[in-house]
Amino acid sequence: MKENLLIDKSIAFASRIIKLHQYLIKTKKETIISKQIVRSGTSIGANINEANYGQSKADFVSKMHIALKETAETEYWLKLLTMSEYITEDMGQSLLNDCLEIKRILIASINTAKENSK
Repeated sequence: MKENLLIDKSIAFASRIIKLHQYLIKTKKETIISKQIVRSGTSIGANINEANYGQSKADFVSKMHIALKETAETEYWLKLLTMSEYITEDMGQSLLNDCLEIKRILIASINTAKENSK
């Protein structure tokens, strides 16, 4: 159940990141950071989805850790975009809140998977 929620949230987040990427390119003419954030922000869900088809618990945990690292990178880019005023404080905070929510669920999922494999 939690993984389905996580997949749904990560897909919705990736969609918002893609829209952010389009906004940055069209409105702000920014291409460098927008490419970085679209890679990391969409990679989160891709790795979560891949983890659900892992060959073992260890493979599942490994893919979830990769997704967690991608959330950390996306968090960095969101903060940078906000601080450099490419996006508004409200826009940045809204996206950051979604990112941090996914991060919390990922951490809980990883911890549960580790506990269940003992």
